[in-house]
Amino acid sequence: MDEINQIPGHGPGHETSDVNVWAVGKFGVALVALCVISLLMLLGLFKYFQSQEATRTTNVVEPQMFPQPRLQQTPVLDLRAIRAEEDQVLNSYGWVDQPKGVVRIPISQAIDMLAKRGLTSRPQPGVQSAAGNVSVPTASGLGIKAMAEEQVEAAAPPPAPEPANAKEGQRK
Repeated sequence: MDEINQIPGHGPGHETSDVNVWAVGKFGVALVALCVISLLMLLGLFKYFQSQEATRTTNVVEPQMFPQPRLQQTPVLDLRAIRAEEDQVLNSYGWVDQPKGVVRIPISQAIDMLAKRGLTSRPQPGVQSAAGNVSVPTASGLGIKAMAEEQVEAAAPPPAPEPANAKEGQRK
């Protein structure tokens, strides 16, 4: 049966020796020892920094007023006050320009009035487009506007040549 599972000319198809347990055990013990030594050194360094910090005298700085411009002391309350002021302006009547007779009305009423009346618009004499005078490229490479100019030039009759005798008559 061993002859069936083996390839002729080669050794067995599996590992013949076990792992060296003694070497793996030594590596594990060395790794644990290295971790413990690193931990102890880190704790010693921590204690050293702690003792250095305890012996240091700290200078107590009294808070001073920061020069202008200062930051907001209560930004949330300030924002609420601004929003309340805006709401009061948007939801009340008032003069915008009294000598000219311009008034302010509540925004909800202004929206209702605008919905009833609609927006005014300019009369449209013809179809308007944003690209009225723009030349659009075509297959010939000329734009529509340029092609129209060429057709106008081609449709115009060429100027009539002057007779040769007329030029000679003018010279005399």
